[in-house]
Amino acid sequence: MGWFSKKDDDFFLATVQPDGQAAKVERYLGLVNGEAIIGANIFRDLFSSVRDVVGGRAGGYERALAGARKAALADMVEAAREMGADGIVGVHFDYAVLGETNGMMLVSASGTAVKMG
Repeated sequence: MGWFSKKDDDFFLATVQPDGQAAKVERYLGLVNGEAIIGANIFRDLFSSVRDVVGGRAGGYERALAGARKAALADMVEAAREMGADGIVGVHFDYAVLGETNGMMLVSASGTAVKMG
């Protein structure tokens, strides 16, 4: 398979085009995407401020981002399945801070829906 590729529940996901040895794209169906927006929780903000001072990882934010990434990926896979796809290649994630006070985070997943051969 390709770099960062996996096949779960008969659905193929890859960040690059498969090399043809383990998987082959039969037909390209079009672009698909999924988005998730998470709000910054006041308690996560408080504890992340403490982490900024003393160092370390902000576990609350990491878990929230992981959940948003999973939701964006699920939305993208659902859109691809609606097109009749059984895979997505060129999977890419993007992140953006939203709102006047930067209180929200957008996680976007995009890729090309494909029919695997």
